[in-house]
Amino acid sequence: MATVVMNRQQAKILLQKTFRLQKFYDEQWQTIEKILNGERVLLIEKTGFGKSLCFQFPATVFSGTTVIFSPLIALMRDHVKKLQSLDIQAKCINSEQTVEENSQIIEEAKQGKIKILYIAPERQENSEWVEATRQMNLAMVVVDEAHCISVWGHDFRPAFKRIINLVKLLPKGLPVLATTATATKRVEKDIANQIGGEITVIRGNLMRDSFKLFVIKVNSEDEKMIWLGKNIEKLPGSGILYTGTRVDTEIYSKWFSHLNISSTAYNAGLDTDSRIDVENGLMQNRWKCVISTNALGMGIDKPDIRFIIHTQIPQSPVHYYQEIGRAGRDGNPSFIILFYNPNEDKKLPEAFIEGGRPSIKKYQKVIDCIKTGLFGEREIIKQTNLKQTQFRVIKADLIEQKIIREATYGAGKKYEFIPNSQPLNTKTFEELREAKTKDLEKMIEYVETTDSRMKFLCEYLGDNTNRTFTNCDNTGEKKVRVIVTDEWTAKLQNFRENYFPELVVESRGSNIVNGVAASYYGVSNVGDAIHRSKYENGGDFPDFLLRLTLKALRKKFGNEAFDLILYVPPTKSGDLVKNFAEKLSQVLKIPVSHNLKKARETAEQKIFESSYLKQENVSNAFTYSNPNEIAGKKILLFDDICDSCATIKETGKYLTSLGAAEIAPIVIAKTTGGDLV
Repeated sequence: MATVVMNRQQAKILLQKTFRLQKFYDEQWQTIEKILNGERVLLIEKTGFGKSLCFQFPATVFSGTTVIFSPLIALMRDHVKKLQSLDIQAKCINSEQTVEENSQIIEEAKQGKIKILYIAPERQENSEWVEATRQMNLAMVVVDEAHCISVWGHDFRPAFKRIINLVKLLPKGLPVLATTATATKRVEKDIANQIGGEITVIRGNLMRDSFKLFVIKVNSEDEKMIWLGKNIEKLPGSGILYTGTRVDTEIYSKWFSHLNISSTAYNAGLDTDSRIDVENGLMQNRWKCVISTNALGMGIDKPDIRFIIHTQIPQSPVHYYQEIGRAGRDGNPSFIILFYNPNEDKKLPEAFIEGGRPSIKKYQKVIDCIKTGLFGEREIIKQTNLKQTQFRVIKADLIEQKIIREATYGAGKKYEFIPNSQPLNTKTFEELREAKTKDLEKMIEYVETTDSRMKFLCEYLGDNTNRTFTNCDNTGEKKVRVIVTDEWTAKLQNFRENYFPELVVESRGSNIVNGVAASYYGVSNVGDAIHRSKYENGGDFPDFLLRLTLKALRKKFGNEAFDLILYVPPTKSGDLVKNFAEKLSQVLKIPVSHNLKKARETAEQKIFESSYLKQENVSNAFTYSNPNEIAGKKILLFDDICDSCATIKETGKYLTSLGAAEIAPIVIAKTTGGDLV
């Protein structure tokens, strides 16, 4: 039993010596006292309150290892670095480290050499970790970002469910702490029920007096870009600009670069080193702002973020509070700005809600597949044409409902159907969808309210107060409106005509180089023009697309000389691609070849959700009737649209095998895809 008898004064002396901090807040000590007594606690406190001290301090006092489950790799890195600087034995286990590194850390934990061990919840599926927990001297279990446990939470993650399995096996008297900055009363109750035992809920004051809250209503994306171009440098300090999708992070970053405003883009698609570099740069105020999806921020302990701007309305007031809570932790004024276009901005959060749980049809597909035999994850994804994230949500639900179970075969996991299991229960899914729809309606209410915005957010999160606030555009601050001028319209037009998305397609063993698209499909009138030609009998692609494509080509490849133009043989669009390639040939004075053909029939790539199936659809699908004409040549490869780029990569690989010296791809439009974080 992990209990330590210590009064506040004794603890304060130890705090000053170990953590170099002067004192505890009352609610910190209230939490720590219960933890030292071996109790279970759910702590709900605003971002920047100091929740981490509530588990780090007891961890240094207990004999044994404290395990902290956290979904945030950035937070793990940050906390471990700080703890090690205080001579506290801390390590973390996550997917960004090698298997050998993680195994070594597990071994050290088993030997009692680690006081504080951070770990990603997904490791609960790792047999080495599961076995190690039986051999560790566990002092305490901490569930950070505990709202992820609850399906009613704003960021539910199936892997968190497995933590509860461990918690249920813990002996009575071994302390458990769950922490979150955002939990409605419903989520609070759900977390408390799941953790079980006699649990104390400590809920703090969520008010942030230092925030200045604004909502800016607009009629278009152009108005958002123009206001930001005119005003972002007038805001104090540095901050974060949150966008709805990965593509938006790139577009806004390029727009700011066009205006010589210092910024960088961040999203989950970046490699580990790039993410770490941006996180460090944010801490060092390297840019005026970091432009990010909601992938950035949780776990970044920066006290002086002076503004947070959203170009896209979040799904709920909980999401919004979570994200704006990263500003102004030092207590100084911070600007909180939300753009809202009533005509368009509900569509993306509605798509999130729709995609939050895959359709019942997709659940049935997985059940039907597993009924036919034992398959691993990859095989099921291929057979059902699902994205990996969709399958993992479905898998977690089916295991929980005892419709399927995991079985270990050798080094891998397979899934089997449980005979005579109950039919899929969809009631919870429907309730969840309804709850999330109501959350979005509340977010719209926040936008439309004429009362205090701070009070609205806090009351939604269960922090009721009678205080009066004067810190928003309804209660003391001036309303902000967008004024569009001819000068700024021209600046934006100039940007759009000179910004061309990169096609990142380079790969080992292929002579293909990164290429360029004339535009993003759906971001401008380019997508509409392509759609008319392909699907509405609108004739050849219009000449303005040719001019834009040539401009993109010249910007990317300058005056580089190419020997030959090839085009990807189409699945559906007839001679549109061929005719466009011939026009490119005429203007560029480069010969075009019609010898690249399909070796077999392929389907349109857009029908496949699974990346495995996209690759399979085009694998070995091409042939070339006169290979000698491309050996040693530099080739310009044209296609109309690039989605996953699987077709272009496969074509590049094939042409490399025939001896092409370089393959440079160019397309009219790149799709924005489903990459949201």
